[in-house]
Amino acid sequence: MAKEYFEKLSNLVERLNIEKESVHPIEVKHLFSGAALYVNKIICVSWSPVGLAFKLSDKEVASLIYNGKAKPLKYFPKGHVKKGYALFESPEASKPIRWKMYFIKAMKESCE
Repeated sequence: MAKEYFEKLSNLVERLNIEKESVHPIEVKHLFSGAALYVNKIICVSWSPVGLAFKLSDKEVASLIYNGKAKPLKYFPKGHVKKGYALFESPEASKPIRWKMYFIKAMKESCE
């Protein structure tokens, strides 16, 4: 299953030309049952069976969740909430360009 999400994330990163948006090296790697985008060796995005998650500022995560645009990230139903991540369920239902600003913000946040 991880291979499926590795391919989805890799394809999205390539399609949105995300590498061009970063001054630091980026790499997509397998992560448990999903995949993660690393910028300068720090995880900033993950795609797994629960959805597409971006590491963003606490304020932005809270706003996205409060407004019903995102959910807290939990990899397992009874697992703990991963702080600092906004989870978007069913990311393939949206146009890929929707995610570009979140990639850019997540990469920036991860490297500060």
